[in-house]
Amino acid sequence: MDLDPAVQTFAAESRELLGNMEEALLRLEADSGEKDDINAVFRAAHTIKGSAGLFGFDGIVSFTHKVEHLLDRLRDGAMGLDADCVALLLACCDHIGALIEDAVSGRPLSAELAATWRVLHEKLEGYLGPSAKPQPQAGASEAAPLPAGQPQEPNSAAADWHISLRFGREVLRNGMDPLAFLRYLATVGDIVHLTTITDALPHAEEMDPEACYLGFEISLKSQADKAAIESVFEFVREDCAIRILPPRSKLSEYIALIEELPENTMRLGDILVKSGALTQAELDRSLRQQTAEAAQAPASVADGAPPRPLGEILVQEGRVAQSVVHAALDKQQQVREHKAQENRFIRVEADKLDQLINLVGELVIAGAGTHLLAQRAGLGDVLESASTLSRLLEEVRNNALGLRMVQIGATFQKFQRVVRDVSRDLGKDIELVITGGDTELDKSVVEQIGDPLMHLVRNAMDHGIEPHDVRLAAGKPARARLMLHAYHDSGSIVIEVSDDGGGLKRDKILKKARERGLVGEGQSLTDAEVHRLIFEPGFSTADQVSNLSGRGVGMDVVKRNIEALRGTVELTSRESVGTTVRIRLPLTLAIIDGFLVGVGPARYVIPLEMVLECVELSPAERQACMGEGYVNLRGQVLPYLRVRALFDLQGQAGSRESIVVVQYGGRKIGLVVDTLHGEFQTVIKPLGPLFRRLRGFSGFTILGTGEVALILDVPGLIQTVATKDAHGGSSAAHAVAASAGVGSDAA
Repeated sequence: MDLDPAVQTFAAESRELLGNMEEALLRLEADSGEKDDINAVFRAAHTIKGSAGLFGFDGIVSFTHKVEHLLDRLRDGAMGLDADCVALLLACCDHIGALIEDAVSGRPLSAELAATWRVLHEKLEGYLGPSAKPQPQAGASEAAPLPAGQPQEPNSAAADWHISLRFGREVLRNGMDPLAFLRYLATVGDIVHLTTITDALPHAEEMDPEACYLGFEISLKSQADKAAIESVFEFVREDCAIRILPPRSKLSEYIALIEELPENTMRLGDILVKSGALTQAELDRSLRQQTAEAAQAPASVADGAPPRPLGEILVQEGRVAQSVVHAALDKQQQVREHKAQENRFIRVEADKLDQLINLVGELVIAGAGTHLLAQRAGLGDVLESASTLSRLLEEVRNNALGLRMVQIGATFQKFQRVVRDVSRDLGKDIELVITGGDTELDKSVVEQIGDPLMHLVRNAMDHGIEPHDVRLAAGKPARARLMLHAYHDSGSIVIEVSDDGGGLKRDKILKKARERGLVGEGQSLTDAEVHRLIFEPGFSTADQVSNLSGRGVGMDVVKRNIEALRGTVELTSRESVGTTVRIRLPLTLAIIDGFLVGVGPARYVIPLEMVLECVELSPAERQACMGEGYVNLRGQVLPYLRVRALFDLQGQAGSRESIVVVQYGGRKIGLVVDTLHGEFQTVIKPLGPLFRRLRGFSGFTILGTGEVALILDVPGLIQTVATKDAHGGSSAAHAVAASAGVGSDAA
């Protein structure tokens, strides 16, 4: 039986639970958390421990149990939560994560992890009290760095529980090992007596080798509560019959258990007697009493009339208040709703989603070809059918892309821990403010934006935000603010990393740029141009080299990584006020709505969300703007590019030309083309390594005819126009053409 998929699922769920633990602990440290946060941390740790026990990862079970013991004392109010305790629990979260990664990969426990284990174990013992427990030795296997059973504190209050367990037929097929649950149960307490029930086992010729026929009657001595014992079987609760009788249960409850189970009554009675749950005399007396009560039962009960609710009986007897019953019912309803909510979601492997997106992309291309053939044939019925197909494909495309859209809030939340740890290392008081966390974008973009954001956040804390005394001297609050903000704009997502620190020093940047020969002595630059200098490779104004970050050091890498995602990055700063880095990214890297245009025989695609309008140039306007880089658009000056001249395409322009007005990041330009072909569903394909450095293009797509159409890089074209105009270029089109360096062969 291949357990690898189940182990990978365990790892993914554990990472998510550790993330939840970390967030809750940070809320508690900030005094903004509630008591429920401690319960949430405890539940997450308990779930990880239980799952690890099922797979035999005893090292994770042993360490997590010690953490769980500390959390249990915090829950009960036996000790208070301070900053040192939160720091210890956060370190324990990191260590559990490292243990999980090693266990899943099958690596033995490293010397470094073993040393961390010992340090954390000693700190935990400082809170819980010493107990002689063996420590893991370097090089020992993760599967058994400590004894298999989790540490049990000696407690005379441990009592006897009785558990009747009948595994369902599908347990083995679902990848579960029944014996793993028994091993994990042994970590909750001591199994005093265990009897295997095989009454359901069929004859050999009727047996299904993949089905499970096992049952167990178990006596467990433990100080755990019923919920903790039930949680041992959480992953098979739906497939099994589990009955747990607490210590000192009534004889009638044991008799009811015997009657509910499918096995022979006398056989089950003997098992209970042998396990010590009942004496033979108690069993005989209870069976006789149960028989007599059944014979004298009222007719209404015998006829199957529904019994009164337990809550009603308890209230009437004065054992509980009505409000307690209502609270219990409300809690039960909340649990049901929570489980119903969980059942609305399923986990899907990212590779399967990627495969689905690729197939949808091929369908889009095939659908475009079908629609083109229908147009050429001129058959009305076929054309109508092709239009219906295109509409359905568009809906399938949108739904498929929606599956890959995730909220960026989860990525932002990871920086709470980073800000906490780094600010402490730097001796600064920094508050992270997150807004727009519900903004959605493609999962592949989220995965690749993490590293650039990490550099920007650490960079802002290290060099952007001033030390405590400097802030006070400048009249600023002692607590600095670092802000992460996300929002949608013009079909893109914008992520802003802002701080209220000292800002960039213009004079210092210019001096450094002149020393490196990046700027001439008499050259005058705007603030935006000065700020862009920090994205030059190796550029830094830091007086001291820092291992943490350096404003400018590595910023070229940040820019390069963002541009690889077809995004742009810009920076604004005011000295003594703060700095904002603004990242603009496409929502998806797979399929977009495009606008197809033509210049001579060449075809180009412009992302539709960037297209504002299309305007036909009259002969007079063509003559008036000939050779210029601007056109009068309803009283506004609009810079434009002639695509034919930009890419050095051969041939003469047609008798009609149109300007496609595009906008990105608040800037507008016009693109002069020969023909407008209309909207086009575009499957984005990356350019090969040979053409990756070409400016002006962000990829290509395949048309329904099988021809290749290049996708124009509108942000890059706008940025190039703005840069050339700022330097006083005589013609925007000429300047862009010179910078693009693209010939007709490439087009």
